Amino acid sequence: MTKSKAPISTRAHSDNTAAASSRDQVCLSLIDALQTLRLAMLDREASMQAELSRVSPKYRESARNLIHYLALRVHDLRPVQEQLAWLGLSSLGRSESHVLANLDKVLGILHCLTGQKWADKSAEEPAGSVSSRRLLDGHAVALMGAHPPGRPVRIMVTLPSTAATDYSVVRELVEAGMDIARINCAHDGPQDWKVMAMNVRHAAKTVQRSVRILMDLGGPKIRTGDVAPRPPVLRMRPQRDEYGRPYKPYRLGIQSSNRPQDMVGADGCIGVDDKWLAHLKAGSQIDFSDARGAKRHLLVVHCDDLGAIAESVQTAYLTPETLLTIHGADGKKRRSTLAGQIASPPGNLHLYLGDVIRVTRDGVGSGAVVEEGDEGVVMEPARIACTLPQVIDQARIGERMWFDDGKIGGVIRDATNEWLEVEITQAREGGEKLIGDKGINLPDSALDLPALTDKDLQDLAAVAREADMVGLSFVQRTDDVYLLQKHLGLLGRSDMGIVLKIETLKGFENLPELMLAAMSGACAGVMIARGDLAVECGYERLAEVQEEILWCAEAAHMPVIWATQVLETLAKTGVPSRAEISDAGLGVRAECVMLNKGPYIADAIRTLDDILRRMGGHREKKRSLLRALRSWNGRETPAQKPQESPQG
Repeated sequence: MTKSKAPISTRAHSDNTAAASSRDQVCLSLIDALQTLRLAMLDREASMQAELSRVSPKYRESARNLIHYLALRVHDLRPVQEQLAWLGLSSLGRSESHVLANLDKVLGILHCLTGQKWADKSAEEPAGSVSSRRLLDGHAVALMGAHPPGRPVRIMVTLPSTAATDYSVVRELVEAGMDIARINCAHDGPQDWKVMAMNVRHAAKTVQRSVRILMDLGGPKIRTGDVAPRPPVLRMRPQRDEYGRPYKPYRLGIQSSNRPQDMVGADGCIGVDDKWLAHLKAGSQIDFSDARGAKRHLLVVHCDDLGAIAESVQTAYLTPETLLTIHGADGKKRRSTLAGQIASPPGNLHLYLGDVIRVTRDGVGSGAVVEEGDEGVVMEPARIACTLPQVIDQARIGERMWFDDGKIGGVIRDATNEWLEVEITQAREGGEKLIGDKGINLPDSALDLPALTDKDLQDLAAVAREADMVGLSFVQRTDDVYLLQKHLGLLGRSDMGIVLKIETLKGFENLPELMLAAMSGACAGVMIARGDLAVECGYERLAEVQEEILWCAEAAHMPVIWATQVLETLAKTGVPSRAEISDAGLGVRAECVMLNKGPYIADAIRTLDDILRRMGGHREKKRSLLRALRSWNGRETPAQKPQESPQG
């Protein structure tokens, strides 16, 4: 017997009823889940009243929102998000700045969909979608100054040492678009910093732009000690074309041994006897046998009161024992002198995979001692000192050690009270050179190092006089923040903003607590110091870590500085890479982007300014902004519009 089909209208009604029933079930399930989340947020807030009590009143709502966000992110919300998206509701994926308000809005809609009453919870919400933006913007202005016209993100630039001796360097940076000048207290000294700050303020006043000053404390940065210098050998090497023909001779500066070895236009300098130098003139030929015994000649092309410039079209090696000879005016009398004063090149250790190096408490670094003979047995490993000797006591066998921003990696295989023996497990084929004053990272080690060193405490007096904000380097504990605030108060600068520099794994893991501690002061921000942080957490994890820092900072309404290697190739060479252009574009999610120094830094500032102006119309934090696109609207072609506007 054939069953009769229901009429189409009946089937449609049945389908609609089933869909409504399914929708109601999803809504009710979501209400239960979100109510549980809401209670968890409020419970977390109640349990942290002690921490909240230390927060400044102007940060109180931001601190509450941060706590709510931390409670939210304890859970895997992906199933909930899928259901919310199916209903066409907010999936909570952009709720960082107003967690409770966003949750309550969704709960209110779900109650309406199921025919239930919902009491307005606005009074319990620390920040809404609009007020949260005002809070973040207010905190950013308090720390970094007002937004530059037409650009949502500020540009910070690290000042070179020449900023203390050449005002034009600073003026160029300000004119190019620098909003914040960074002075690194790990270099130069108080008098230099004073002049740098004076030049910044003078340039800002002249150009009529607002420019603030950040001074970074050096902090407990672990570095390699000095390495014994190499023998004083000066290699003179002319530049040659593809056929080996010299097209640019090597220019040797020859001056009195009493003068500093620095001559404009010279590739290298030596110091010689004054009387012999007096006989040089343009056109003189200098004969010598170099360190290899090769016969070589120099032609003097210029003489003045500072000395002489001589050119060589052949590769030659000079040592202090090299005898330089010129012919007398009669062609017979010869005058000779020793090359004399030649600077010793900085020492380095050439390390290969499988090599062993001892990291010591002190002393000058030296290469491995190798037994003479065919086998070349290593009698004693290479050595290099560590600038923070307490590391020797705290590091353990089996832990990793990285040198020079991760270029060289190793594992601690042995340890004594005086040294750590490290086997090199990562280096380029052909080896890597390690020199003094390079960073050391121990990502596996539980190092107990205070963020404020004795030098930092001494430098704070200058920082308090010259800066608008201070960078707390390698901050890891809340005690570090409170100690800095205490010393700033003693110096009469309780109003000074603090930038938490997140550059260790422990600092990242303690970030929420650090931000709550910083909220007890006048104003605060976070710097994502991606150089050391990448080595500490692993390059493969850096993308994830920097995202989490951005989310956490947005929840705290705390401004972020996007730092390290932004447009680095452009600043150093004048030509950017494609990857770093994309990276710079992501900086629009922060409140400030930091550039480092380089010969083309002004070009880098202008390029970054253009990128940030363009991307500011497309993105704000995690939100994609739907500004009108001009690329595909058919109104004009690139040929018709040769010059795109900054917002194009």
